[in-house]
Amino acid sequence: MITLSLPEAYLQPNSFGAAVALLAGANSVYPNLTQATFSLKSPPMADSAPPKKKKKHNLLTDWLIYIALRVIVVFLYIFDVQTNLNTACFLGRLLWKYYHRGRKRALDNLRASFPEKDEQWIHKIGRRSFEHIAMLAIDVLFTPRLVRKSNWRIYSRFKNTEWAKWLMKEGKGLILVTGHYGNFEIIGYMMSLFGFTIYSIARPLDNRFISKYLYGVRRRHGQIIIDKKGAAKLMPKISSSGATIGFIGDQDAGKKGVFVDFFGRKASTYKSIGLLAITNNIPIVVGYSRRIDSRFFFEMGVNRIIFPQEWAEKDDPLTWITAEYTCAIEEFVREDPTQYWWLHRRWKHRPKTEKS
Repeated sequence: MITLSLPEAYLQPNSFGAAVALLAGANSVYPNLTQATFSLKSPPMADSAPPKKKKKHNLLTDWLIYIALRVIVVFLYIFDVQTNLNTACFLGRLLWKYYHRGRKRALDNLRASFPEKDEQWIHKIGRRSFEHIAMLAIDVLFTPRLVRKSNWRIYSRFKNTEWAKWLMKEGKGLILVTGHYGNFEIIGYMMSLFGFTIYSIARPLDNRFISKYLYGVRRRHGQIIIDKKGAAKLMPKISSSGATIGFIGDQDAGKKGVFVDFFGRKASTYKSIGLLAITNNIPIVVGYSRRIDSRFFFEMGVNRIIFPQEWAEKDDPLTWITAEYTCAIEEFVREDPTQYWWLHRRWKHRPKTEKS
């Protein structure tokens, strides 16, 4: 799914690679870590922000970093998943302690989103959020090794997903939306594991060797990965084929986004999801994947399905749809705010009316 990734115009390293890099020596894989959030894959549609100039890369350096990553991954596989998750929690706490810019951003976002909470609660949620980000790296690496169609109940449970499942089986097209929350990566994996056709749209990492490796991990059980470049042209064909297209729906969309309420503040949100739903007259399913405790076990649930008939009579259906799924994301985040990525720049751009 487009975990677009989950996900600034998000032309930075995606969530998958960034999380793995955290355990593999983040500053070597992403030297600008202290200047960027852990971002997700970029939305594929035309409302994306202008691309940044590419930095020249040394192929030898990239290859050596890739080899170092593979060696570390092999080392991680020596230990069981729970041991690695415990280590990831420790590294997450180190990240909280030393990644000053990210910690400050997370604290600022938490204070603005929960003004009624005291500082002890704010710091506790923020620190735990960093632990969850680190644990995602382990989730990504171990999911293909552990989770099978025959044993998925050992590692997951589903809540309120029956209706969404039948909509996917109908094959009339569906948009699946989630946020920077919990283990969003496993949603697409599980859907493809059960035979559903689901498309993931991703921006390749700047390191071509790591990018190819991580794409391979994702594709291992049937996820279809599409390069962000040129994805807009494929959207009509994909949606008309009856496939499911997944999005991370809580990314800052820049000045041209749709501004809707998110935790009491206006947040710029991409038009892509709403436009795709309106154009193809297909429903939007909003869901999540939430970790239980610090284990490799997840609750995957659906908390909102938006049907075409709901927006048919709206004066501004695009804004209404965007506000609805954003509200649904906020709803599941509030149930366990520790699993949200508070360090990302969700409220980076402000509406013109607010500036004035």
